[in-house]
Amino acid sequence: MRFDNTKKPKGFKRIVFALRHSLRAISWLIKNESAFKQEVTLLLVSLVALGMLQAGIYQWIAVIGATLFVMFAEILNTAIEVIVDRVGLDIHPLSGRAKDLGSAAVLVALIIYALVWVAVITAF
Repeated sequence: MRFDNTKKPKGFKRIVFALRHSLRAISWLIKNESAFKQEVTLLLVSLVALGMLQAGIYQWIAVIGATLFVMFAEILNTAIEVIVDRVGLDIHPLSGRAKDLGSAAVLVALIIYALVWVAVITAF
């Protein structure tokens, strides 16, 4: 079966379809990706910690934004892994490099997350 680009929904229907597909992807991530589950837990723990610290609105925004950025990087990393695995399960240096680069993106996002927390904690 081939994708027919001429039958794509338009207008508000397209928004509904996009939201449905996005929620399906997030549901799949929560069920199948342990790293994403850990990042959801990280978000929840961050929210509790911010509440306990009685953080200001800008601190809430910074930490939630940094946490969502980590989750965003994980989603892209998982997408890269899925595409590489779809192309073939043979071991190839470029496949490994693509997966390593996706992993590096998550690492950079986690470093940003840690730096945001350092800024939040030192503000108290």
